[in-house]
Amino acid sequence: MTRQHPYILDDQVGFLLRRAQQRHLSLFATAIPQVTTTQWAVLARLSQLGPLSQNHLGRETAMDAATIKGVVDRLARMNLVATAPDPEDRRRLTVSLTDAGRALYESTWKTALSVSDTTLAPLTEAERATLMALLLRLT
Repeated sequence: MTRQHPYILDDQVGFLLRRAQQRHLSLFATAIPQVTTTQWAVLARLSQLGPLSQNHLGRETAMDAATIKGVVDRLARMNLVATAPDPEDRRRLTVSLTDAGRALYESTWKTALSVSDTTLAPLTEAERATLMALLLRLT
């Protein structure tokens, strides 16, 4: 006799989201091996919004303070971002793209869009729109 389990892992939203994310991360790493998706998010936000305080950048990229610090530190070591004390509040660190960071972003943003398209490839256009709208409601 098979025992019924109340918690079926394959039916859980978090598990399915993680599997979908793992697929996306794999596609992204193959297409843009220079940076991770979290590093890419920083490059994209800085490209869109210009220099930001590290704290604001963390909020804009949905990263906590410790995570954004690590990502910014790694990107700075790669010469893709630069940090400087904020002239209005020297305790605050401002993060900006370097020329190399801007060049990487400009040379790969179309590829990043393609990765998103490939991630969503199994869905129809209507399903894609529905999924994106539902995910926005969950955030």
